[in-house]
Amino acid sequence: MSTSMLSTVFANKLATTASRLLVPAIWISGSAQQRTLIMGVALAILSNLLFGVLYAYSSFLVPLSGTQVFILRMLAMWAALVGYLLISGRLGLHIDKLKALRTVKQWAWLLLPTPIFLSQFWLFMWAPVNGQGVQTAMGYFLFPLMMVVFGCILFGEKLSRLQWLAVGFAAVGVGSEIVRTQSVSWATLWVCGTYPIYYILRRLQGIGAITGLFVDLTIFVPFAVAYLLFMAPSSLGLVGSSSFFIMMLAGLGVISVLAMKTNVDASQMLPVNVYGMMSYLEPALLFILAITVLGNPFESAMIYSYGLIWLGIACLIAHGICQLRRAHKESQLNKIAEMA
Repeated sequence: MSTSMLSTVFANKLATTASRLLVPAIWISGSAQQRTLIMGVALAILSNLLFGVLYAYSSFLVPLSGTQVFILRMLAMWAALVGYLLISGRLGLHIDKLKALRTVKQWAWLLLPTPIFLSQFWLFMWAPVNGQGVQTAMGYFLFPLMMVVFGCILFGEKLSRLQWLAVGFAAVGVGSEIVRTQSVSWATLWVCGTYPIYYILRRLQGIGAITGLFVDLTIFVPFAVAYLLFMAPSSLGLVGSSSFFIMMLAGLGVISVLAMKTNVDASQMLPVNVYGMMSYLEPALLFILAITVLGNPFESAMIYSYGLIWLGIACLIAHGICQLRRAHKESQLNKIAEMA
């Protein structure tokens, strides 16, 4: 049975199951566009929850260090991704895209964002168990604000009043934190300062998320293997002698790929503004996990500076809602005009 036939069977089964459950009436009687929106929101929520699980994962694998968990995660993620592409029959598609690159310049341009990607994934696994969980989560809060700034500077995008207000609140919040601590966390700066560069470079290259992920992981695999063999051989012995660690690492790879896949699918199903607003769930969840589950310190004086940053995020969400309402009104007017 082909992959497309399997997808059709799965979709029909899902629809039948949904009809038997207490689901919103919009799923049963709504349009295909509305059902796509609901599915996109569900996938976005699932993706953010999975990333939250990954954020706390290092604490479940003690005595492995954050760096060792990062290395093992990359290997498990690569194996899970290749397995998924093989089963779905899409591996050849991504390889063909890479074969189309003919010159050294094209390959150099492709590989330029890879170090940023790897450093971000390392920080994601290292920070929660090294007292930088809150600061890293704040970097993810600032990330969309920095994307707005980068878009304004690099692409000449015009900012609305709400967007300018959001940037202003964030700037004052960061400035307040710098004055309070006489410094700013390097983890926060690294996330919000370099992650936008990675996404912008991939956008300029026209490289899809899965293709880029496949390239980044494949390049890193030899270095990861060398690190485990020569720098941390004890971690291999620990993992190999414990069925618990083997199962946890297998889960690490599967959850990583599933989190990325649901995130990409949600980005394709949802309007850009809705997807952008849904993305704030992840840093909020990471922030809560860092304080509660991981026990990272949070001082009461941080509420002022972080509160200003959250006000900036609220402005961005309000901007997104205004754009959605405007787009909905335009859509309704166009339908009326067509009927007339």
